[in-house]
Amino acid sequence: MTDVPGSDRARRRAVPAAKPSRVRMSATQRREQLISIARQIFAERGFDATSIEEIAARAKVSKPVVYEHFGGKEGLYAVVVDREVRSLLDRITTALTAGHPRELLEQAALTLLTYIEEETSGFRVLVRESPLMSATGNFSSVMNDVAHQVEHILGAEFHSRGYDPKLAELYSQALVGMVALTGRWWLEVRKPRKEAVAAHLVNLAWNGLSHLESKPGPISG
Repeated sequence: MTDVPGSDRARRRAVPAAKPSRVRMSATQRREQLISIARQIFAERGFDATSIEEIAARAKVSKPVVYEHFGGKEGLYAVVVDREVRSLLDRITTALTAGHPRELLEQAALTLLTYIEEETSGFRVLVRESPLMSATGNFSSVMNDVAHQVEHILGAEFHSRGYDPKLAELYSQALVGMVALTGRWWLEVRKPRKEAVAAHLVNLAWNGLSHLESKPGPISG
């Protein structure tokens, strides 16, 4: 049947379908979106090379929206870093459940490597030092907090073996620094598996070079 020009049927066909309206985000949803996008860009480019323009463009909003939520790039960066710091510290604190010091060291090492594996962007943000961050908001400060936890573990072990407990702080900084630097290396190569990396780190830390086991394996789990 041929449509007659001007008929109701012809007019219905001529009217284009209405486009679905875009769902408007709540303020909380928009804030979370901006944090997520900024986290990714800061990880890719670092603080200095990241611009509010790019963050706004990826979020499909205007620059004033970003300023409204965070006051500027510095405020947004501080929120991203603070979240990563709390996330990593919470993971490590929760993981330290074993009774034997060697197992505790392995748990700490494995937890850091798991964080690197699962939250790669967050880890990249933390290890990129920014001139804007204070002494309490960078990767060094996070590792220092972890070292204080390890210090308590080593202090008790030193005391039981007749070593000077005052040296526990020195050794804890050395151990955590070793794990952190190895983690940055492993971030790029991803070999061997994280369980093997943790086992070798603890092997070196626990046995020392003069008593290294030839094929260390995981202790727990």
